[in-house]
This record gives sequence, structure tokens and C-alpha cells, in this order.
Amino acid sequence: MPEIPDLNIFSSNLTKKLVGKTLSLVDILITRQLKVPAADIKTALEGQLLNKINRIGKELRFEFQNGRVLSIHLMLHGTMFWFEGKNENRFTIAELLFDDGTGLAITDWQKAVILTLDPKPATAPDALAIPPGYLHSALSKLSKPIKTVLTEGKTVQGIGNAYVDEILYAARISPFSKANKIPEMNIDILVEAINTVLVDAENHIRQNFPDTITEKERDFLQVHRPKQTLTLNGEVILKAELDKRKTYYVESQQFFE
Repeated sequence: MPEIPDLNIFSSNLTKKLVGKTLSLVDILITRQLKVPAADIKTALEGQLLNKINRIGKELRFEFQNGRVLSIHLMLHGTMFWFEGKNENRFTIAELLFDDGTGLAITDWQKAVILTLDPKPATAPDALAIPPGYLHSALSKLSKPIKTVLTEGKTVQGIGNAYVDEILYAARISPFSKANKIPEMNIDILVEAINTVLVDAENHIRQNFPDTITEKERDFLQVHRPKQTLTLNGEVILKAELDKRKTYYVESQQFFE
């Protein structure tokens, strides 16, 4: 699943190529995830100038001159591709064609990509914009495992399975720790780890794949390494399932209960 580091790069690269252009055609081939008829999306967006693209949580939001917004949530396997002329990409969910002939294909073999017209404002802070003291207060009210809290998107937006493992590894907190049992000092470390891990990952991807709009191999990750038995530091990777999510951690991560 594309997460904050990937989506920030996608957003900037889509912006460079599409903002300031007019959307000539939106063609939605798979409609089962739509909350409104595809015709409503066409009516709202076709012929409109694209003003801005930004990331909100795990969504990419295309903001048009008439004030309408198209949100794209790529889910687990959604992928975007450029095309000119005819789109030849398999498993296409939707095509966006702009007035200069630039095409964007949104694909997903699982057909799970979610397109939303005029999405509601976010209710939880973004992982890269957590207000001071917010996480201390929020976690004190929650007895769920900290990994569940960070991934479900109700407390903090934008972090998925892989980067939560990386963040908890960097903070040396067990993914099974109860959120309301984590000491304040360790929450401070966690907040710092969230920012450091996500920013470092974005910098790594941007340096190696500066023009990408597709998710790349995450071989630079420390502990979320499904095909490996050791972290990059040589620690044994432990594997478990937590709330139906594959979880990777090491023995030295502290368990708070």
C-alpha cells in the first residue's frame, strides 16, 4: 500500500505534470466503489482547470477551479501510469485525460481503488502534522495495541502497516503494547520516530526514484522485511499477526501492558 512517503512524491510529480491543465475527459470503467454515479463525476469535473493536487492521509486530492475535489485512495494495490493516445494498461479503474493529451490511468487488479467526489474533511491529524501533546492525550484514552491505533486512521492519518512497523522499531516500542500504558517519555520518542522514519523514507525514495508515480521496492526498510530474517542491523526479525495485519518486530522492543 502506498503510504505518506510514496504519496508525497506522487503528489509532487502529478502536480508538475498536471496542475494548470484542463481535464477533458474522466472515464470510470469500474464503478463498484463509487458513492455517486460516474455521470455525476463527469459533470462536475470535465472541462475544469486543475488548480492543485495534495495529499490528505492516504488520499490524493485533485482540486479543480470550480471548487470540486476528486479524491483517489489507491488502497493496497492501486497503481498510476501515464499514457498518451490510447490507454493500454491492464486492470484500469479510471482514466483522466487532459487538454494537452496527457493521460493518467488508475489501475488495480483487486478493483479496490476508491474514487470520491468532494470528500469530507479529515477528522484526525496527519502523521506529519501531529499537534504538540496530541498523542499523549489521545493514547491515554485507548487500550488497543499501539500498532492498531496507529494503522486504523482514527487517531492519526496516513500511516500503514509497513511504516508503523518501522516507526515502532525506531521508537523501541512493541507493537503489542497497550496504547494507554506507554509512558509519556516513550510517547515523546514515538512522536519523533514518526517524523524521522517518514521523512527519511521519502528522501530515500525521492533520491532514487525522483519522477515516480508508482510504489517502489522498500528494500531500505529496517524491520518490515517479509522475505528476510534479519534487520539491516542484524537483529532477528520476529513475525506475528495483529488484528489481521502481518507484523514485524524484534525482541528488544519494549512491551508496555
